[in-house]
Amino acid sequence: MRALCLTLALFLATPAAAQSLPCGPRAQVLDRLAQLHQTRRAMGQAGHAVMELFAAPETETWTLTVTLRDGRMCLLAQGTGFSLRDEVYPAPGTAS
Repeated sequence: MRALCLTLALFLATPAAAQSLPCGPRAQVLDRLAQLHQTRRAMGQAGHAVMELFAAPETETWTLTVTLRDGRMCLLAQGTGFSLRDEVYPAPGTAS
């Protein structure tokens, strides 16, 4: 899943691909996420872009974003059923 998210973020981080995504100035998108009580739970570098996962454990909602070099933040996916996990999956030494 992690590799899939990074691959998706790399593909969508191109300006042409981002044109079809809902994007806006980073500050505005962060304000909207704050209104939803979502805070950043994870982040990673994807080429010249930054992928971030925001979530609100109380409402179990989450949003996956990518911030482009020009300052636009784009929504990649949203969903429900979020829960915090502190585990490695698959466990080291086991089949996936």
